[in-house]
Amino acid sequence: MPVLPTLSTSFIVLSAILVAIGWVLIARNNKEAHKKVMIAAAVSALLFFLIYLSRTVFVGNTSFGGPDDVKIYYTVFLIFHIFLATAGAIFGLVTLYLAFKRNIKKHRKIGPVTSIVWFFTASTGIVVYLLLYIIYDGGETTSLIKAILGF
Repeated sequence: MPVLPTLSTSFIVLSAILVAIGWVLIARNNKEAHKKVMIAAAVSALLFFLIYLSRTVFVGNTSFGGPDDVKIYYTVFLIFHIFLATAGAIFGLVTLYLAFKRNIKKHRKIGPVTSIVWFFTASTGIVVYLLLYIIYDGGETTSLIKAILGF
């Protein structure tokens, strides 16, 4: 298993687990523990992003190495994951901002939506990792655009 993708995926999994724990804590009205766990979830997501970004800049991205008849499905799924991850990151930043600014009314509205988007983001990220590194051997490591679109 490649070290950096495994490490970054582990941080995304950890982030999703922490978000789930944070959800339980706030449902139990344990606000202080909720805050700490959600900050830890955000830090975990940030660590994922920093590892992913560093790998993208310094090493490149791995293209899909599986069969050609599966590649189109993988590519569509990857693009869906990228849009979902972007939306999840934006939702996450807005949700954190609202919490830190003590706008709890709006935070309570957007928080559950953010959590659900984040769970789907983490889940699709795990599937991308499995398809790239576990189920199939990864393709060549190259620029981001070439890895996604296959040119």
